[in-house]
Amino acid sequence: MTRPTRVLSLYEGLFAGGARILHTSVVRGLHADGSHEHAVLSIASAARRESTLQRMEDDTRYRELTGAGVAVSTLGRTAGAHPPAPEDYSNAELDAAASVVAEADVILTLKEQPLGLLLALDERGLLPDVPIASCLHRSDPTHSGAAMRWLGELGASGRLTSTVSCAQSTSDAYARFTPPTVRKIVIPNGIDTARFRPGADDRVAVHRALGIPLDAPVVVFAARFDAMKDPGLFLRSVASHARRDEQTHYLMCGAGMTRDNPALTAALADAGVPRHRMHPLGIRDDMPSVYRAADIVALTSAYGEASPLCLIEGAATGATPVTTAVGDAAQIVRGFGVVTPHDEHAIAAAWTKVISRRPVYRAAALAARPRLGSDRMLDAYRNVIDDLAGAQEAAA
Repeated sequence: MTRPTRVLSLYEGLFAGGARILHTSVVRGLHADGSHEHAVLSIASAARRESTLQRMEDDTRYRELTGAGVAVSTLGRTAGAHPPAPEDYSNAELDAAASVVAEADVILTLKEQPLGLLLALDERGLLPDVPIASCLHRSDPTHSGAAMRWLGELGASGRLTSTVSCAQSTSDAYARFTPPTVRKIVIPNGIDTARFRPGADDRVAVHRALGIPLDAPVVVFAARFDAMKDPGLFLRSVASHARRDEQTHYLMCGAGMTRDNPALTAALADAGVPRHRMHPLGIRDDMPSVYRAADIVALTSAYGEASPLCLIEGAATGATPVTTAVGDAAQIVRGFGVVTPHDEHAIAAAWTKVISRRPVYRAAALAARPRLGSDRMLDAYRNVIDDLAGAQEAAA
């Protein structure tokens, strides 16, 4: 093939979330270095999630893609709690999608939710005979609803070529829902360590902006307000920790993490969190600065996590990950983080331990930086796409 391989990524929508951050970094990186010619089709142009309306044009991922010259189109839907089923798409939507899909040599889907669109196109005879890989970012298929069934159906039909999982726990969990003919690939997450790096100036600036004493420890919780993330457990851990520690401040970043969200306001009251030391910041575009202001990056997820980006993003800036044992989290933070049970008192005790030995834990996190970078990840995705395109050429 003399021209670059044309790769189309299907997104359910462009809104806040770790999987979208990760996949967007892959698309942007491979498009920018000329490995392939990437494009994105987003089913939704807005998303109503976690008590917020997130518009595609306002999303950081959208701006990053278009800024890198990646063509982004949309069917104009509003994403909600459930992705559209194959029968939900109108003829006009399928015709619009078909015109974009027809230009692709390889199709990637961001998670399994967009697979309903591919099934609908296939039923109409509008899906070209090209390799399809579903990029998976969860460790619990049973929480994917109907999308899990679509993954199995596309695999059984022979149209799904591969799954690309960000964690071994993800690949193992989804393997029982796809036939042996579907190739299973694992590519661990990586980050831009030039962006996520230590810096004392940002720590001072963030502390001052939030009215936090410069010598006060900070715990940051970077997650959307969702049951999977178990924000209630985080808040109970804050309450337990704050009863014994009068200095530490706590930041909450992500969709729904504002006092405008009545569910968060109620959870804060129920947990008995000290108001003056809790800072709900909502969606932030300056997460490297936020992490640089922190001593601990906390994760209290109950299920679903695979390879959480917040753990390695925080560690790369010098913050210590303290996480529950979900997905591959325990393996990811081995040597520089702390793994806890799902118990607020154990989590609070772990925070106290890290704060008391801050220089030791910070040094361990920074020493891990060389293995957290994205170069290895981009090389692996590049090879997967090239293999898919090469196999298709050979078959033709």
